[in-house]
Amino acid sequence: MKKNASLVDVARRAKVNISTVSRTINQTGKIGMDTQERVLRAMRELGYKPNRVARRLRARGSSSFLLGLIIPNIQNIFFADLARGVEDVAYRSNYAVLLCNYDEDEAKERFYLDVMQLESVDGIILPPIHEEDPAVLQVVRNGTPVVCVDRSLARGGLDKVEVDNHLGALRAVEHMIAQGHRRIGLIGGPADSSTGKERTRGYKDAHLQAGLPLKTELMRFGDFKQESGRTLAHELLGLTDPPSALFVCNGLMTAGALEAIAARGLKIPRQVGIVGFDELPLAEVFNPPLTVVRQPAYEVGKCAAELLLKRIEDRQRPTTSLKLHPELILRKSC
Repeated sequence: MKKNASLVDVARRAKVNISTVSRTINQTGKIGMDTQERVLRAMRELGYKPNRVARRLRARGSSSFLLGLIIPNIQNIFFADLARGVEDVAYRSNYAVLLCNYDEDEAKERFYLDVMQLESVDGIILPPIHEEDPAVLQVVRNGTPVVCVDRSLARGGLDKVEVDNHLGALRAVEHMIAQGHRRIGLIGGPADSSTGKERTRGYKDAHLQAGLPLKTELMRFGDFKQESGRTLAHELLGLTDPPSALFVCNGLMTAGALEAIAARGLKIPRQVGIVGFDELPLAEVFNPPLTVVRQPAYEVGKCAAELLLKRIEDRQRPTTSLKLHPELILRKSC
């Protein structure tokens, strides 16, 4: 019979002191991210489970009554509203939510997935960092139920709740074309995320349906963070023949693009139009008010939590895929 791994075995594998392993498990004291990752990797490789997990499982039965939610950027109002939807459903069902923010960082996402499993959560809700996400697939193979939100995996057959990103982008760019714009700059998301890919596809399809050529010099791709929106807007607006309008594929990048427009002293919409994907706080009182694609973020979180609870109750149920519709909110920026 194979001997169960011990704290000593983990310490030896990770080449750290036993106290470091203990502090990593209990999240006490200051331990560097690299060291924690090394300890968690050793625990994963050895199949080590902390005793405190076993104690909690014995005390509470087969459920920890704990759901994990891992989001890519807590500063993004979309994910804040999504988290509210998850928490409301969890609370009504007597579950608590463990929330982590991975900041579009693959190592942090992997780290928090490890933490969720060590905490023995009953299931996890997250947007995978990209379509081929081995860390998420490994969690599924380990037997933890997972529901994807906002973004999905190219394979794996998981429950998912998404917004129709293609439709939202298509409607936004169709509106810009109807307003007379023929050179529309794209500030898109990462090409390896389903969200970024679908919004770019909507941008391209609107051009094709209108008989307008796609111009690669007008297309830039960022990381869904504010700084990339600012940098890429400056690049596009600095072209010899700049775009007359910008379509920006998430809220934080839209905020960055607005900073670039203001820094250049350009007037919206007279000198440059702009449409963002995602509502922004106070968008209605901007001068001028901002035209956006509004996503039903709260509903996405609510539906994801409901799907996860159903999956926890019945592991064999058929996979569910939901696609909610966004809404184009017409204001005065384009």
